[in-house]
Amino acid sequence: CAASAGLTEEQKEFQKVALDFATKEMAPHMAEWDEKEIFPVETMRKAAQLGFGGIYVRPDVGGSGLSRLDTSVIFEALSTGCTSTTAYMSIHNMCAWMIDSFGNEEQRHKFCPSLCSMEKFASYCLTEPGSGSDAASLLTSAKRKGDTYILNGSKAFISGGGDTDVYVVMCRTGGPGPKGISCMVLEKGTPGLSFGKKEKKVGWNSQPTRAVIFEDCVVPVENRLGAEGQGFNIAMKGLNGGRINIASCSLGAAHASVLLAQEHLTVRKQFGEPLANNQYLQFRLAEMATRLVAARLMVRNAARALQEGREDAAVLCSMAKLFATDECFAICNQALQMHGGYGYLKDYAVQQFVRDIRVHQILEGTNEVMRMIVARNLLQV
Repeated sequence: CAASAGLTEEQKEFQKVALDFATKEMAPHMAEWDEKEIFPVETMRKAAQLGFGGIYVRPDVGGSGLSRLDTSVIFEALSTGCTSTTAYMSIHNMCAWMIDSFGNEEQRHKFCPSLCSMEKFASYCLTEPGSGSDAASLLTSAKRKGDTYILNGSKAFISGGGDTDVYVVMCRTGGPGPKGISCMVLEKGTPGLSFGKKEKKVGWNSQPTRAVIFEDCVVPVENRLGAEGQGFNIAMKGLNGGRINIASCSLGAAHASVLLAQEHLTVRKQFGEPLANNQYLQFRLAEMATRLVAARLMVRNAARALQEGREDAAVLCSMAKLFATDECFAICNQALQMHGGYGYLKDYAVQQFVRDIRVHQILEGTNEVMRMIVARNLLQV
């Protein structure tokens, strides 16, 4: 199958384990999690037992120590079973990696083991009501007071917010712009930490989304990741991996949708013959498969570049996120069209893949911002 082409035997094994888990533990519940807005904590903990709670976190703190390419393959496979749940897991993995990479030994050993086992869950807090794409203009402030910081402000659209235990928060400790931003790790239950109402979303319903609010929230200095002023750099490095992860989730949704379309075209008859005999639909299916393979190659190429620490890694991650999330949404949408009226019914999974991956073109850096990053690199402006 094209999804395993060019992978090592070990990577094919990871892929098989993840696909089996998606088929048995996620796909049968995907519609229910969506409809009832269930955050499937126990299912995710089962996934963590397979090593999927800290995929690219180092083994000494409970991580699997795998590569960015391994991670992409795993998230693509899991996403065929439930894109929304896998997307949350990818954010959780990004938070665990940030603590593992930028935390000191004490922080790594305090937070990472329980995140890798998914005994505890993490949220990434960068976006604010007034700063989305312009992330460096964030206003949440952290004022130093003795051996603590006092946090005030709010974050918007936080995946897992209110249900998770560990919050990786970008806040302003210094002057304006990116250099004044630092990164703090907050635990649920910290006095002054509260949450907004649960948002009603088009998709991604198996994970709660809330505002996170800080009102004179007292955070010990030892909870700061890295140095003061290093926060924006940490946030962006996390997002390079996050962009590959979210693109990988789009690949899984598109792969599943192609298979659903393929099956529907074979079974459904109109004008006295299966839809699969219609050359227009054959050609559309061929285009969908071709675009999926192209997107997959771009994502995996970016994953390798990031793993190797190549200079062009950030740009390749942006290109891959832009291309894969746009193309995969178009593929899922076309698969829905091929289902005709059935595609618009919630009894059919294709509409959920469309709803769940629509937001991948917006978060982890909008696709407009991805174009800005690529253009800036090309023109050096």
